[in-house]
Amino acid sequence: MFGRRKKASAAENAAGEAEQVVDEVGTDEAAEEDGPRRVNLPPAPRPDGPWDISEVSRPEDGRVDLGGLFVPGVEGMELRVEVAGDAIVAATVVLRDSAIQLQGFAAPKKEGIWGEVREEIASGITQQGGVIDEVEGPLGWELRAQVPVQLPDGTGGVQLVRFVGVDGPRWFLRGVISGQGAVQPEAAGLLEQIFRDTVVVRGDGPMAPRDPIVLKLPNDAQMVPESTQAEGQPAGSRFSGDMGQLQRGPEITEVR
Repeated sequence: MFGRRKKASAAENAAGEAEQVVDEVGTDEAAEEDGPRRVNLPPAPRPDGPWDISEVSRPEDGRVDLGGLFVPGVEGMELRVEVAGDAIVAATVVLRDSAIQLQGFAAPKKEGIWGEVREEIASGITQQGGVIDEVEGPLGWELRAQVPVQLPDGTGGVQLVRFVGVDGPRWFLRGVISGQGAVQPEAAGLLEQIFRDTVVVRGDGPMAPRDPIVLKLPNDAQMVPESTQAEGQPAGSRFSGDMGQLQRGPEITEVR
């Protein structure tokens, strides 16, 4: 069953605030005017993933089929898909007090875009008063951000968020890690493995660079209004846990 929850977890609040600062991986024209454009290199090898659909013989094994992404399923996780307009454009995996948002985009045939995208994200966050560190982490070059947020009591604070990304053949996969996975390395290992084991389905049709790869609901999914969402979930559900609400639009949560 798919439904919506009313309360946001701390992990999702961090991702939601980050998405308010950098809502899309679109072209940042202001950044291009202020400084030189970073040269995009060809996609680097991906010996440990994430994978293109052509590289995996049975992508559905152990993964949830969302059309444009096959997302690994692990015990105790909750999976939420995010809707922008009429299209599903992102999936978020929540595992205890950490979360990773996954979003695929079309990319040029012969060059990667993650280097340029990092500059755009960093520019957007620093313009809002945040702090960015660009480091080489377990998934390659990433941004570790302190994102300004408004706390429940109305005062200002910061949330720690990690932006990771990998260039593939004609696609780019971005991950946004929040919650404890952005603070404690030992809490991020399983989320990083989920990112590595994700399979991207770019498709053969024409797409402009930066266009989001549209997702779909699994065939057995159902969507229910937030007002009718049950507070309790069945024990032992594969996708269970306290999942909150991202900021960009309506979301739905899968519970099996």
